[in-house]
Amino acid sequence: MTKADLRQKYKEMRLQLSPGEIERLSETIVEQALTHFQLSEKTISLFLPIERQREVNTYLLLERAMGIGASVAIPKTNFETMEMRHYLFESTDQLEVNQKGIPEPKKGKVIAADRFDIVFVPLLAADVKGNRVGYGKGFYDRFLRKCAPNCIFVGLHYFDLEVKIEDVLPTDIRLNALVTPTKVIRFE
Repeated sequence: MTKADLRQKYKEMRLQLSPGEIERLSETIVEQALTHFQLSEKTISLFLPIERQREVNTYLLLERAMGIGASVAIPKTNFETMEMRHYLFESTDQLEVNQKGIPEPKKGKVIAADRFDIVFVPLLAADVKGNRVGYGKGFYDRFLRKCAPNCIFVGLHYFDLEVKIEDVLPTDIRLNALVTPTKVIRFE
């Protein structure tokens, strides 16, 4: 399937999830992430969920990661430059919801892309090779290119993998791993 077809398919599948299912699946995904990735004393990038898009509730991961000593930075998008900056998360007081429904920091200490050990990446779909489908603006692909070579890119996803995304571009950055409610998949 193409990225456009997959975006539509998975947005519709998310709409079928009840609030209770979203919380249960999110909790399971967070447990999987904490079990399979060493977050203690790491610097991680973590997106916060767009509630109307029914994204994985990453507030759970934020709280748990900070509780074990991770430094967590939250991205802020700039729709004029099409870039993201990351700000060290210190408290919910620094957050505001932008026009797209994304909770973002309005202030804080900027963390450079090459400082991250792990980036948790939002997505709508992923395939067996670690290719992902996001919302189509390329924010994460541009950001991930700037990360250190040893940084791990981890997708968080409610559903199973697609066999193949048909229209992968040379500029698309693949995931190193994907966390679902039932398993963690590592890509070569």
